[in-house]
Amino acid sequence: MKEKSHGRLGISKTVVILGIVSLFTDISTESIYPLIPLFLTQVLHAQVSAVGLIEGIAESTACLLRVFSGWLSDILGNRKWLTVGGYALSALSKPLLAICGSWSDVLGLRFMDRAGKGIRTAPRDALIADAAADDKRGISFGFHRAMDSLGATLGPLIAFLFVTAGVSDYRRLFLLAFIPAGLGVLVLLAFLREPVCKRSSNYEVPSIRLSSFERPFKLFLLVTTLFAIGNSSDAFLVLRAAQFGLGFPLILLVYVLFNVVDSTLATFTGALSDKIGRRNVVIAGYLLFGAIYAGFAVGHSPHLIWVLFALYGFYNALTHGVQKAFASDLISPSMRGTGLGVYNTLTGIALLPASLVAGYLWDVIGPSAPFYYGAGTAIVSALLLAIFFKSGVICSDK
Repeated sequence: MKEKSHGRLGISKTVVILGIVSLFTDISTESIYPLIPLFLTQVLHAQVSAVGLIEGIAESTACLLRVFSGWLSDILGNRKWLTVGGYALSALSKPLLAICGSWSDVLGLRFMDRAGKGIRTAPRDALIADAAADDKRGISFGFHRAMDSLGATLGPLIAFLFVTAGVSDYRRLFLLAFIPAGLGVLVLLAFLREPVCKRSSNYEVPSIRLSSFERPFKLFLLVTTLFAIGNSSDAFLVLRAAQFGLGFPLILLVYVLFNVVDSTLATFTGALSDKIGRRNVVIAGYLLFGAIYAGFAVGHSPHLIWVLFALYGFYNALTHGVQKAFASDLISPSMRGTGLGVYNTLTGIALLPASLVAGYLWDVIGPSAPFYYGAGTAIVSALLLAIFFKSGVICSDK
């Protein structure tokens, strides 16, 4: 059931509410995310290897849970309460960090935080797709991405202001981070109204098996997973920026620039995909990614880093929300939660081999090698997308 759109952009109330919730949640998450490694090593005296273990387990958890939460939302015919539960779980993990006495305590709470993300992601994305008209799906996902990136920009800046104002105690900052996260959950509870799901008499429980989906969606998964295998952690961009001569404060600012560009352009690129097709926008994003990574491979000037990070924000705006809209177009509404869960899981899990390969290439061949590798996979992915999809395909239940 599609909602009535609001405003000149044609974005539904559900999408606006979910965008506001993501804004609050990302302010909370990103305000403390850079502090957690410092808290672990400086306050709890953990080894750097423990930091890597914690983040690896946390992110893997989020990826693996997405497909099951999406599948469950299709079975229950209710996406709101899984979304609320996921956001609430993440919100509660923030203040509990303040009472941690060992790195294993932090591991448990990071697991809790990322489990919340894994539970909410696919049902939330399905809510956005369900609420948006077919010709407004791109701008709807773009708007949500813009609000998400705005929160990722404001979070570190707010933390910086607190620190400069004298609030430098990690535990106090963890407690303060609960405020925006809690507000996000309250907004969901108070304002989100999910339409009642009416099923046909021949409704069948959706299957997680890939064979349950149409061929276009399986081809889309093939291309996006291939691209993700070449898209390693952004940590490699930061390391390369340091090699180019940027100091720590400037690296923070250049990362803020990336989020500002992403936030500013995401709604526009989503709307553009509604006009000219998701295929064309995503192909442009992949080709731009290839050019950016080639720049990281061959460049040496610190000034070039600012240009590359700004373009990286543009690439993110071209692909992140638009790919979700593209995936939604290729999945029947009754299986949308499951399909988006499969998409999010595969592209998320691909980050692990992508980063392992990039690290190996960096150590064995040199710092330019992982960027050549990423550029190559991006170009191949763009070519495959152009071959497999001649035009847009929108799937619907008959």
